[in-house]
Amino acid sequence: MSNQEQMLIDEFIIPYNKKVRLENVDHESGMQMLRIHIREGRRFTMMDLDAEAAEKMGQHFLAWAEKNK
Repeated sequence: MSNQEQMLIDEFIIPYNKKVRLENVDHESGMQMLRIHIREGRRFTMMDLDAEAAEKMGQHFLAWAEKNK
C-alpha cells in the first residue's frame, strides 16, 4: 500500500443518523481523491472519487436539491 496523506474536509450527520466524513486524500504518486466515509451503526461504506467523478456527482446532487427544496 502506498503512502497517503489524508485531510479532513467535513463531517456531518445525514438522515437516519448516518455519519458522513469527507477527506482529501493525497497519494504519494500525486493523485488526489475525495474519500467519502459513511457510517451507519456498525456498517461502513467508503468511496474514493477522482475529480471528474466528484464533479459529475456534485452536479447531480445540486440539480436534485434545487428541484426538491
